[in-house]
Amino acid sequence: MNDNNTFAAFSMSPVPHPTPGAVPPELFRGIYGMPVFVNVPTDDLSGSAEFWTRGLGFFDFFTVPGKITHLRRWAFQDVLLVPGQGSGNTGEPTMTVSFSCVVGQMDEIATACEKLLPGSVSGPYRTPWNTVDVEVRTPEGARVVMTAARPFDPDSTEAGYLREMGIEGPEG
Repeated sequence: MNDNNTFAAFSMSPVPHPTPGAVPPELFRGIYGMPVFVNVPTDDLSGSAEFWTRGLGFFDFFTVPGKITHLRRWAFQDVLLVPGQGSGNTGEPTMTVSFSCVVGQMDEIATACEKLLPGSVSGPYRTPWNTVDVEVRTPEGARVVMTAARPFDPDSTEAGYLREMGIEGPEG
């Protein structure tokens, strides 16, 4: 029994259960109160929007030219590109943000981003917490981690690592 009052709430999430061949949800075009979003400063709104849409799989939800571009992917994956000075690819990241994917999307995202901005991609690589990650440095200098949960194997090294931290894997 878990004594920290957590419970499974996957029904609230657009992220599919991590199974072999998991299919990503459709891009979400509905209107909702955004529970969280990130602002990414850029000195090239249209160039940044092109990278995020063609490379990272977002779509342009709406744009106010010269003011803001609201990008979205799945439900609750909102990014606002806003005028400002990013660090580009030469300095420290302006920010780091992670977005959920499914494992089957990782190679496509890595390839698309590398084609658009050579040298911008690290991975895909496995993590100790049972995900596959692709790290992308965007043209405006944001560090974007696309992360996909792997199917849970209770006998894996990753499951042991999670248990050592007090995190039990899913049942059944």
